[in-house]
Amino acid sequence: MKLRNLILGAIATLAFFSFTKQETPQVEPEVIPTIRNINHNAFKAGEQLEYRLHYGIINAGTAKLEVRPMSQKIGGREVYHIVGSGKTKGAFDWVFKVRDTYETFLDVDGVFPWMFKRDVNEGGYKINQKYTFAQTKNKVDNGEGKSFETPHGVQDMLSAFYYARSIDYSKAKVGEVFTIWSFVDDELWPLKIRFLGKDKIKVGGDKYRALKFCPVVQEGRLFENEEDVAVWISDDNNKIPLLAQGKVLIGSVKMELSKAKGLANPSARID
Repeated sequence: MKLRNLILGAIATLAFFSFTKQETPQVEPEVIPTIRNINHNAFKAGEQLEYRLHYGIINAGTAKLEVRPMSQKIGGREVYHIVGSGKTKGAFDWVFKVRDTYETFLDVDGVFPWMFKRDVNEGGYKINQKYTFAQTKNKVDNGEGKSFETPHGVQDMLSAFYYARSIDYSKAKVGEVFTIWSFVDDELWPLKIRFLGKDKIKVGGDKYRALKFCPVVQEGRLFENEEDVAVWISDDNNKIPLLAQGKVLIGSVKMELSKAKGLANPSARID
């Protein structure tokens, strides 16, 4: 799996999503005392985030992330069913039609996945994945007869986004790098983001206090340099992405928040 593809899926297409039938993963009912618990309140059931994606001057698509509650527990632990939905629109639908699905079954207290599902259709390029995470054994089953050793609390592509929101950045220093180990396309990847400092930005006519980050990338990939892409998250306890923009090899992309509801905490919006 190339870093270019990972960033393209996460930034350029915002991992465009669509809904699928809910399925509860099955895990052994064993309990390991060291299983991770994180004290955070960054998000809760009922949260919905909606975004607009622009490619150059083109309004390329929309996306939505939703945190759903689950009545069933996994291994005796509470779980969120997190679903994203989205698609390209208008003229961009003719150029590069996207209909993708990403789902994660996220442990509420540990902020790690028990199952990840990915159904991708990007310009006719299709991927179907179903990973089952045996977090009590530090293994991942890829659904195709292969099992992989992983670090404790390893993330998937979607859960990594929510785990990043659970991190405390209040004492972060400019230039500090945060690493999130994730299992992507049958490989273990250290996803790294660099803190660039505090900022104030305007999104959709509203002004916000924000924290600015950039991904640590390999030169010569989708983004030539780290400075070519930046992400701003709200400088509050929600830590939701407000704006992401970058210069790619054949133009520029921008993703901006269009709607947020069901937030767990007051917003960093400046009145």
